[in-house]
Amino acid sequence: MEFALLGWPAAGPTLRLDFREFSYAGKFVMSNTGKAVARDPGGPRAEPRSVDADVERHKPGSESDPFERDVVAAAAFNEDRTDPGVLWIRYITTRHDRRGEGIGARLAAFVAERAEQQGYRRCRIAVNNPFAYHALYKAGFVFTGRETGLAELVLERPGQRDAATYQCGLDTFRTDEERDLSDDERAFLDRREGDDAPALVPVPEGPTPEP
Repeated sequence: MEFALLGWPAAGPTLRLDFREFSYAGKFVMSNTGKAVARDPGGPRAEPRSVDADVERHKPGSESDPFERDVVAAAAFNEDRTDPGVLWIRYITTRHDRRGEGIGARLAAFVAERAEQQGYRRCRIAVNNPFAYHALYKAGFVFTGRETGLAELVLERPGQRDAATYQCGLDTFRTDEERDLSDDERAFLDRREGDDAPALVPVPEGPTPEP
């Protein structure tokens, strides 16, 4: 698997992802964010899901196919509106058939490492479910104790990793009665009760373009 930073926000990189395979696919066509990807050209893939919006379906990988088929995960990011020393990862998406492999966590770690090399003091992300929270902890992010106006938990790197802070974020999901958690999410929270922060994933290597 290959990880690559396609460009920083100023370069305006764009990426065409199949909305049948990726959540937030439309966000990656926008040129106001930097982009990074994980590619796995020889890896397994499932056929794109059939949806009502299918009118003309191009064969994946054909000359007429407009989408980047070797991408298995993508991240979009830009600077904080008031603090240019902070980079926000706005979106991370993993292809539906490759979820659960830890690719998103490795891509988040890749982006955060490149952000530090680029001179950013901090890298932040907001999450709205315990699975994403746990995955970002694997990427070295820690809960800040803050939430966005959309009730998303804010995590950042660098930060102090300890069990108490990790559990504090999970408790936010457990105790907030306004959150409509699935049975799988509730079971996950029960299994993680009292656990330490998860082990870190290795930071992938990959090319980085000039700013």
